Amino acid sequence: MTTLEGVGVGRGIAVGPVLRMPERLPEPATLASTIGPDSEKERVTGALAATAADIRVRGEKAGGKAQEVLEAQALMADDPTLRSDIDMRVDNGATAERAVFEAFAGFRDMLVALGGYMAERATDLDDVSQRVIARLSGVSAPGVPESDIPFVLVARDLAPADTALLDLSVVLGVVTSDGGPTSHTAILAREKGITAVVGVSGALDITDGSTVIVDAAAGSVVVDPSEQETGRANAELQRRAARADVPVGPGALADGTPVPLLANLGSVDGLDAALAAGAEGVGLFRTEFLFLDASSAPTVAQQYGHYSKLLRAFPGKKVVVRVLDAGADKPLAFLNDAHEENPALGLRGLRALRASEQILRDQLTALARAASETDAELWVMAPMVATVEETRYFVAIARELGITTSGVMVEVPSSALLADRILAEAQFASIGTNDLTQYTLAADRLLGSVASFQDPWHPAVLRLVAEVGRAGAALGKPVGICGEAAADPLLAVVLVGLGATSLSMSPSALGDVRAELLQHTREQAVAFGAAALGAEDAAGARAAVRALLPRPA
Repeated sequence: MTTLEGVGVGRGIAVGPVLRMPERLPEPATLASTIGPDSEKERVTGALAATAADIRVRGEKAGGKAQEVLEAQALMADDPTLRSDIDMRVDNGATAERAVFEAFAGFRDMLVALGGYMAERATDLDDVSQRVIARLSGVSAPGVPESDIPFVLVARDLAPADTALLDLSVVLGVVTSDGGPTSHTAILAREKGITAVVGVSGALDITDGSTVIVDAAAGSVVVDPSEQETGRANAELQRRAARADVPVGPGALADGTPVPLLANLGSVDGLDAALAAGAEGVGLFRTEFLFLDASSAPTVAQQYGHYSKLLRAFPGKKVVVRVLDAGADKPLAFLNDAHEENPALGLRGLRALRASEQILRDQLTALARAASETDAELWVMAPMVATVEETRYFVAIARELGITTSGVMVEVPSSALLADRILAEAQFASIGTNDLTQYTLAADRLLGSVASFQDPWHPAVLRLVAEVGRAGAALGKPVGICGEAAADPLLAVVLVGLGATSLSMSPSALGDVRAELLQHTREQAVAFGAAALGAEDAAGARAAVRALLPRPA
């Protein structure tokens, strides 16, 4: 029995035999063209167009976030800079296959050199290259193997087009050797509820037919497990199946303490899924989708239409909207496109909006107008607030433009340490555990090489959460959690014990968290929080809390 470590996606567990993803196509030979540049370019045109069309069809079939990801991938096949590079190589005598391979490889190397978010897009580019070359060569592109027997898929990485259309009736789980927490494999696996562990060193050494236990919660892959380990995993699967039967309803602890469960949404397209999962409102509505890929900021009227649809879907319920959080991995030409050596510590979030205040004013105006015409309870928060002065600035401008409830995101250690003073100015706080973990542990959350540090169970992160929780309780101000940490059922209970008054997560995680909360009282949640704070590291915090759980019969 061997245990391999990686980064878990979601909280699921899977047990089954392994099927490995077929190897990539071989590198095209370096041969001079025998049909001339014009004919080679004609072949390239047809292959690129057909590949882009095929990817878009897959996106339409998958829908949701997958469609957005695949549309971005299709645009790679349409990229004029890449096409120009391919044509140059063809003019120099290369075959279409070789020219495509070299041009895409050059662009891929550039993305890898940029690091972070851009480096994790390199896999997407590799997939487009493979699909184009396969079409030129008249062979099938590497893809997910077919099987009548359920299996665990092991691969170097999965392309978005493959991840989006995985048949979950046969694919029990996914293990990859590459990729980080923000790779498209992880993003789509999380959305589809696929049990996955990515960035697993040694994954490619697992042989076909080997039995594995994929434990996303632990971020581990157990190869050739013992009967005892397999029995434990199957028992956990049965417990999870039982949890799925918990009726949809308001979130609460076992003693009746209410813990509202809200949805994180990236656009209005996710409304139906959130409502179907029993979301009691929206804890984080990201507005970036209105601004990304735009050459100018959307108008008040354009924004109003989207906000109105969102608020009308939740009459009488809380809807928390985050104003534009651009910068770092989301630069916008009309807001801040200046090169920064370390954009995660640069002009992002509220800092960028203050530098272009009219964009903030237009957004708040559109939100206030939409709220005045609906029955939803609109709360608006600013991202990346680091100081008390920034809090005062945002609250004042929000009040001026008609927003009745305004608050801040706690994502920077300084705002957590000053939570008592910040919450004296703001009406609520929402803790973004993804960024708070990044800044607390100095580990870029977009970089797979330091993914092991991106663990919200770390006592340093939890201590900051507790600071905000104490300040909120003392001042009677709500403190929500809207990062990925809220989607971890057991950690969700810990966060409530540390003072969180609501939890917001992807709609797919609501059922598991609702079921876990019902297993524990308020007193137990507080004890869990104290145990986690007493640990030295994330693993120790998990172990300390699990030691307090009742043993399953």
